Amino acid sequence: MTRKTPTQQISRVARPRLYEQLVEQLMDYVESAELGPGDTLPAERDLAERLGVSRATLAQALVALEVLGVIDVQHGTGAVLVYRPNVPSVLRGLREHHSRLPEIVEARSTLEVKLAELAAERRTDEDLQAIDEALDVMAAEVASGSKGAHGDELFHRAITAAAHSGVLAQLMTFIAGMILETRLESLGQPGRPEQSLASHRKIADAVRAKDPAAAAAMMLEHIDLVSDVALLHQDPA
Repeated sequence: MTRKTPTQQISRVARPRLYEQLVEQLMDYVESAELGPGDTLPAERDLAERLGVSRATLAQALVALEVLGVIDVQHGTGAVLVYRPNVPSVLRGLREHHSRLPEIVEARSTLEVKLAELAAERRTDEDLQAIDEALDVMAAEVASGSKGAHGDELFHRAITAAAHSGVLAQLMTFIAGMILETRLESLGQPGRPEQSLASHRKIADAVRAKDPAAAAAMMLEHIDLVSDVALLHQDPA
C-alpha cells in the first residue's frame, strides 16, 4: 500500500498570550465568586495575591477589561463589574482590539493632525477657553491619581471644535468609540497620564500662538506617544 505524503505541514499550536491568561483567570474568579453587574472586585493588592501575579501585571489586565467595557475602573472605588461575559467572547474581543490598533493610529494621525493645524488657523477666544478648561479638568484628574480620561476626551473634542470643520468633526464622531479604546489603554501605562497632559499643553500653546505647523507637529508627536501601548502584547516567556 502506497503511503500518502502530507501536502501541508501541521501548524504549531500558538501559546496563549500573557494578557489572555490573565483575563481568563480574572473571568474565572468573577464566576467562582458569583459576582454580577454592579459588584466591585477586590482591591488590587488582594486580587493580585489571590491570582498569584504582581500588582503591575494585574493593573494591565484590568485596563484590558476596561477597554472592552467589561469593568469600569473608578478612582477611589475600584473595578466595578459592568457585565459578566463568557471567556471566549472576551478573548476574541481583545484580539480584535489589538489587531485594529494600527489602523486606529493611522486614522488619528490623518484626522487629528489636520484638525490641530486648522485649530491654530481658525480658533476663537471661546475655543481657547474650552481648550484651557479641558486642560484644567485633566490636570485635576491626574493630580487626584486617576487616568485623566475625561479631561483627555474633552481636550481632543475642544481641538476638533476649534478647527471649525463640520466634515472632519463628523469623521471624528464616527471613530470616537475606537479612539476611546486606545485612550483607556494608553492612559493605563505607568506615567502616561502626566506625559499626555504635558503633550496636550504643547498643542494648546501652538494653537494659542496661531502656529499651524507647530500645532500639527505637536499633535503628531502626541499621537506617536499615545499609540505606544505595549499593554499585554508580549507573548509569555
